[in-house]
Amino acid sequence: MKIDFVVSSLVAGGAERVLILLANHFDKKGHDVTIITFNEPEVFSANSSVKRIRLHDGKIKNHTIRSIINLYKFYSEKKNRPDILMPFMTQTNFIGALIGKLRGIKVVSAEHNNHLRETDFIGKLARKYMYRKSDALTVLTKFDEQHYKSKGVNVYVMPNPCTFDIYNEIERNRKKIILAVGDLNRYHHKGFDNLIMLISPVLKKNKDWKLKLVGGGDEGTKFLKELAKEHQIEDQVIFEGYSTKVSEIMTESEIYVLSSRTEGLPMVILEAFARGTACIAFDCVTGPSDIINPDKNGILIEDQNFNAMADGLDKLINNPELRIKLTSEAVNSLDRYKMDAVYNNYLNIFENILK
Repeated sequence: MKIDFVVSSLVAGGAERVLILLANHFDKKGHDVTIITFNEPEVFSANSSVKRIRLHDGKIKNHTIRSIINLYKFYSEKKNRPDILMPFMTQTNFIGALIGKLRGIKVVSAEHNNHLRETDFIGKLARKYMYRKSDALTVLTKFDEQHYKSKGVNVYVMPNPCTFDIYNEIERNRKKIILAVGDLNRYHHKGFDNLIMLISPVLKKNKDWKLKLVGGGDEGTKFLKELAKEHQIEDQVIFEGYSTKVSEIMTESEIYVLSSRTEGLPMVILEAFARGTACIAFDCVTGPSDIINPDKNGILIEDQNFNAMADGLDKLINNPELRIKLTSEAVNSLDRYKMDAVYNNYLNIFENILK
């Protein structure tokens, strides 16, 4: 099967990383795979056997119009047309669905944000009109599936693949650390401001425990440090900064907390599952409820209920048996996120629409 993945650029983002993982896996399974981009940069790179097409040229300043023209011209030759065209991200989905219809190519669009997330004019057009023109749309959560299904879209829930190694823990010997990971400049989105506020009485009650924040961002770091000082827990909050060793930090941490106000599908929870870190999360829109089975593989807290989150953290801190129980079940929850499972689900969609 000939499959073209299309994305604006291969910048270091979550969706772009998923695209590379999928392209490499389809390539490994013997498919004819091409990645098409419209812009630099190219931080990620695929297997050498995956073809690369860079449609970056053109004097038209408007990115969308230039990309539409370049892709339309590229597919003017029938030999260039794939069996499946798979655009990634909202704005690129608009371009892919349009060109797919004009050139008679089957299109499977991939949406990586929840439908409540703000987008620009082109993104709004994609969601309102072009997703119905796609042969299929994949979304990350049931929340989005229900929304697009009501709009007459042929939609499938397709989680991002989890490629994290399962940590084989022979004996639990971890530091008393509650871990949170994310860009600190996006502290409002990630809820780190609320986290410091709600966790302060918990840390004061449990003096031997610490909150560790992993992530870059000078402005956010400064703000959150001042907030920790204001709540008199500065000695119990560790600012790790940006790190390429998140998996290792998870392996030595007892608890992972997700305090976000909103998410897509938080891969960080899956990584914590794989590393044996007990998870607790707000039931925010969207994602945590698709991953966490309450009190089975993690703890799910009513969205932005600060008192309940504080109680949940205190419960996890003081119940090591519960932490072990949750982490044991969490590892078993990863099967549907494994690359082969995701690959087979995509293959079923492709084969169905090609019929």
